[in-house]
Parts: sequence; C-alpha cells; structure tokens
Amino acid sequence: MESCDVLIVGGGPAGSTLAWRLRAAGLDVLILDKKTFPRDKTCAGWITPAVVETLKLDTADYAQGRVFQPIRRFITGTIGDDVQGRAGAVTGVYTNYTTPVSYGIRRFEFDDYLLQRCGARVALGEPLKSLEREADGWVVNGRIRAPLVVGAGGHFCPVARHLGANLGADEQIIAAQEIEFEMSAAQQLACNVAGDRPELYFCDDLKGYGWIFRKGNFLNIGLGREDNHKLAEHVTAFCDGLKQQGRIPSDIPGKFHGHAYLLYPLAPRQLVEDGLLLVGDAAGLAYPQSGEGIRPAIESAVLAADVILAARGNYRRAQLEPYVTQLTVRFGRRRQGETPAASGRLLQRFKQTLAHWLLRREWFARHVVIDRWFLHRQQPPLPS
Repeated sequence: MESCDVLIVGGGPAGSTLAWRLRAAGLDVLILDKKTFPRDKTCAGWITPAVVETLKLDTADYAQGRVFQPIRRFITGTIGDDVQGRAGAVTGVYTNYTTPVSYGIRRFEFDDYLLQRCGARVALGEPLKSLEREADGWVVNGRIRAPLVVGAGGHFCPVARHLGANLGADEQIIAAQEIEFEMSAAQQLACNVAGDRPELYFCDDLKGYGWIFRKGNFLNIGLGREDNHKLAEHVTAFCDGLKQQGRIPSDIPGKFHGHAYLLYPLAPRQLVEDGLLLVGDAAGLAYPQSGEGIRPAIESAVLAADVILAARGNYRRAQLEPYVTQLTVRFGRRRQGETPAASGRLLQRFKQTLAHWLLRREWFARHVVIDRWFLHRQQPPLPS
C-alpha cells in the first residue's frame, strides 16, 4: 500500500500551493486528481500582484509560451447599456491605471504550471472513490494511507461531502457559465475588446454580472448569478447584446461551460475534523462581491500549511482548529445559518436605483468596484 504524510485531493491552485509549501518543509505529499493536467477550467482568469507575490511567481519564466496579459484598464457598467457612436463603442465607466493591477492568465496553463512546480507526487486521472478511517489516519481508494487528507477539489469536492456538505440543499450557490476560445484571424478583427481591459457588466437586478476579457488571441466571456434560475437565458441575452453592439464576433462557439461555487460569508461547510481539512473552493472561500476564488484559495493554502506544519503530525481536530480561526481573521466571520434579510419591493427598488446611480460614478467604479471588490487592493498579501 502506498503512503504519504499528506494526501491532497485536487490539483488546482489551492492544492498545488499547499503541496508547494509542505514540500518546502520536507513533507512527503501526494496529490490525487480525477483529471489529467493540463485540463480546462472554467474561470475568467486573472490574478493580482498579491497572488504573484504570495506564490513567489517567476513572471519572466511563467510568461515563456504562456498567456500573461498585463491589465491596466477596466470598463464597468450595467448589462443593456446603450451603444454610443460607432459600432463597438459602449457606455460605461472607464477606469485607467498607470501600471498593471492584474494579469490575465489561462487556467489551462496556470494550474498545470503550479502543479508541476510544487514538487509533490501526483496521481492524476484517479477520482477519490473511498475514504476509510483508520486508527492513525485514512485509507483512500483502498491503496493510499495518509494521516491527513486535505480536500482541494472545488465546490463538489468529495472530502467536503464526507464532512457533511449538503450540495444543492442548504448551500446558497453562485452559478456561472463561461467560454474561452482562441479566435480566428477574422474573429480577432471583429472583436472590439482591448487586450489589457476587462469589461464587467452588472445584471440589471444586481444579482450577478457578466464579463468579457481578451487575452491575446483568446477571448473569455461569461456570466454568474446568485442562483441558476434561467441562467442560460441570461447568458444568451448578454452575448446577443454584445454581438449587437459589435463588441464580440457574431460566430463565437455555442457551448458554454458551467460551474458553481460558494461565497465565503454564507458558506456553511465544516472545514476541519480529525485528519481532514478543506481549502479553496472546497471550503467555500470566494470573495462575496466579485466571486473570485484564486486569491482566497491560495491564501487558504498558505494558512493551512502553517497550521499543518505546527501540528507536527498530530492532526486531531483541536490541532487543526487554528486554521478556522486564521481564516476568520483573514476573511471575516461566517454567517452560518443566516440568510439575507428580505426587503420590501419599494425598498429593493430604491436600493437598485441607488446602486445603478453609483455604478455610473467614476470614483465609485475605481475605489469601490475595481479597487475593493475585484482587486482587493486594501488588503496586503499574506506574509511569505
């Protein structure tokens, strides 16, 4: 039977970052993932300088043969904004920076790079089928023994299920659909999206937003909402509007990919148990305003690594609880069991009117929407 010090289920940014930190400390780490890498991953795909710093990413090395698109500008607005002037020009607030404030990446490349860099042993193309408790740890799939199993397999992580996650029942999910494809020469000419300027458009009811982001020859289009009710209809309407405005080519591929995730404040999941721990989307850590999961996933892995190393092989729940405390310090208190307060129709209409007014203000778009909600510039990187 194969054995390791720590078994990580999921090879995405959270799992590979955790493995990277634990391997640097000398632990024997094995990553189990149901997919083979590189693999497609639904994600708008940009990272902030804070992520680059936390990962100690060698950007010159990473940019060799991979997409690493500096972002210096944004357009923000509301879906349905009217076209102004020539085809391809839209209303909205234009926010510009003098230096890159983010970098566009393709998750297909990014996740594979981090996995290869982490130095852990890998078992790819193998899903977690069984998780059985032993006196001193766990046996996975009847062939791998480990004292600690970490769930890093995203929203549907089987380790989260083992810890009692009730998928689709008591969880208030965010559902998204997205596509990323390489444009033909003709499509590139027909695309009026600037490469260093993602465009973010909030739904009229403010329950989600759509985006378009060009990364060199690749175009990423998607939309996410607080629920999946008529999600496909929202996506279709969003894309039809972009085509009518001349923002995107008229012949984009028709098949969008879906995924779900949890926003941190409302995620009800248990995060630790004897010999078990969750990181990243498996723990439900996406930022509440933007839905971004990459930075929270990476930071959760860093915090988890510190707690795991401090435990020195004693992975009882009491030894892992400091991880939950550190997540609370970093991301805030979870509101387990709470639901957003219901508002009357008149109050809700007033809030939407005020929000639409604010979204048209340049200062609000820069300092709140972009700086705080999407870039989290107010929060420094975790110390390495």
